[in-house]
Amino acid sequence: MEHDNSRHIILASGSPRRRELLASLGLPFEVLSSDADESTPPEWSPEAIVRNLAMRKAEAVIPVAGDRDAVIIGSDTIVVLDDMVLGKPADEQDSARMLGMLQGRTHQVYTGVACIGSAEGRTLVDHRVTSVTMRAMSEEEISAYIATGEPADKAGSYAIQGLGATLVEEIEGCYFNVVGLPLSLLSGMLSGFGISVLNR
Repeated sequence: MEHDNSRHIILASGSPRRRELLASLGLPFEVLSSDADESTPPEWSPEAIVRNLAMRKAEAVIPVAGDRDAVIIGSDTIVVLDDMVLGKPADEQDSARMLGMLQGRTHQVYTGVACIGSAEGRTLVDHRVTSVTMRAMSEEEISAYIATGEPADKAGSYAIQGLGATLVEEIEGCYFNVVGLPLSLLSGMLSGFGISVLNR
């Protein structure tokens, strides 16, 4: 496919982590916060949740994007432990519950990515899974981590790119997937819309 890096890129996310990751690719982009409905049926698999929510987030900004020739990127991340989905904590008590469940165990992080070409109405949706093993933690360590405020708006109540890195013993798979935007997956998807990260 011919490369056309003049296409406008829109990130449909208010997440500063996703913004930083996309910026690291060196492509110009605009951020439009998405207010998509994030409720999902209880029977949906983790793959279905992240893929559908990523698409919903991207679709939600189409009206704001107008008729520009843009590629809109939506993304959603969840943490799954024993088939149980752990989203963002409701409060500090919820954070303590989640971290208590995760400590000393391996869980999976799912991130869905959706790209919509607004001009041609074409969509691509995919996801990645990374396994993360947490070290054993004392209640005091969990409380101290929660007190930093870092877990408050994070799926699974931790941020691997922040102090949460001290809680992680091992990861298997894409690190950036755990942060919230798998860059290798995204760059391949953008290539499908004629946008090349490496050939400029």
